[in-house]
Amino acid sequence: MANPRADILAGIVVALALIPEAIGFSIIAGVDPRLGLYASFSIAVIISLVGGRPGMISAATAAVAVLVVPLVKDHGVDYLFAATILMGVFQVIAGFLRLDLLMQYVSRSVITGFVNALAILIFIAQLPQLINVTWISYVMVVGGLAIIYLFPRLTRAVPSPLIAIIVLTIISIYGGLSVNTVGDMGQLPSSLPTFLIPNIPFNLETLQIIFPYSLTMAAVGLLESMMTAQIVDDLTDTPSNKRRECKGQGIANFVTGFLGGMGGCAMIGQSVINVKSGGSTRLSTFVAGAFLLFLIVVLGPLVARIPMPALVAVMIMVSIGTFSWGSIRDLRSHPWQSSVVMMTTVVVVVWTHDLAQGVLAGVLLSGVFFASKVKRLFAVSSQLSPDGLTRTYYYAGQIFFASTERFAEVIDFKEVVDHVVLDVSAAHFWDISAVGALDKVVIKLQRDGKSVAVVGLNEASATMIGRFATHVRQA
Repeated sequence: MANPRADILAGIVVALALIPEAIGFSIIAGVDPRLGLYASFSIAVIISLVGGRPGMISAATAAVAVLVVPLVKDHGVDYLFAATILMGVFQVIAGFLRLDLLMQYVSRSVITGFVNALAILIFIAQLPQLINVTWISYVMVVGGLAIIYLFPRLTRAVPSPLIAIIVLTIISIYGGLSVNTVGDMGQLPSSLPTFLIPNIPFNLETLQIIFPYSLTMAAVGLLESMMTAQIVDDLTDTPSNKRRECKGQGIANFVTGFLGGMGGCAMIGQSVINVKSGGSTRLSTFVAGAFLLFLIVVLGPLVARIPMPALVAVMIMVSIGTFSWGSIRDLRSHPWQSSVVMMTTVVVVVWTHDLAQGVLAGVLLSGVFFASKVKRLFAVSSQLSPDGLTRTYYYAGQIFFASTERFAEVIDFKEVVDHVVLDVSAAHFWDISAVGALDKVVIKLQRDGKSVAVVGLNEASATMIGRFATHVRQA
């Protein structure tokens, strides 16, 4: 049930947490902090209107920022704007092509590994604010965490992270405490974003420069957005329209490029903050983007004085809440293959700081384990007729690329018989590799002077063999 008050308050908390993140991602990309802040405003507001996952927060992200470093360094920010626009076009096309359906091939173990890796990365990202700082900073972080976890025992009317930020900011300002502030991260803009057309030559050479960056940004952005949408689905126990989300991400990035912003995608950390603070509808996402712009343009001087320990406490809370602690307990009870996939995803993501590489590694490993498992669901037996002239092979199970070798190796091609019957009544042919294996067996047996009959094909297998086989004659 929608709760506008909770959505608005949750959006305010998210907006405050977005500021240092957006500035930090801008620094990673090697651009002015305004680009990250404008992008976070634009993407959040637009996705709240056209996205497919209510309550999910999208903005400028590190996953996209790290990809554009060479582009900005070699060609400048106008090429970044153009690449962001083309990124949006690719994502809209992906939505029409239903590439969101690829999420069906991402196992639960990969998603769990993705979540745990992000939780670890969120915590690691806070370490610069916990190293070489005064003892007051540590006290404020501990105090912030205390407020976040204890305040809900008094009331849940106001999100406890918001209370922590307000209380610590008041203490920092009036106590004159020596701690890092948001203003130390970078200069906040004081004007609204304006519409612009990238100052680049519109020719084939420009397209060749930005095309690979845009394609990679689009793929990584959609991957992280689809994974985050699935996680928010689980957190809220509600479904989402991932096809619409693909298109929405594209529209948001397309428009953002014309507003002088960098590309972005869904953010799991801010999405968790939003959900745990009571945000569940598009209103919370809209408020997060709109209030972010209000904060930096109207309340910039005050926002610049927010102590970083307050925001660090919020992000540590997010890290703790995001990590799937039950997955550690499940390592002993779940199948070892699932545990290996989960751990591999975590290690690769944390080691490379690249979400795409980690998810790809997890998906590939899941595929290998699945193929190995299905391969074992395959058995062959044989029987010689009483007259010794006919050998019948009985196949049972799944015949596909991983089981084709066993399909052939069980046959005794040197046996002296006149007839060979391949009974596949209890088997199913899945791909052209399986059809090719059957073809080779038939050819080899016929070459040795034996007559061959294939019996018991189910309708689907018979159709495939009828189309692709060259020597099989069905009985």
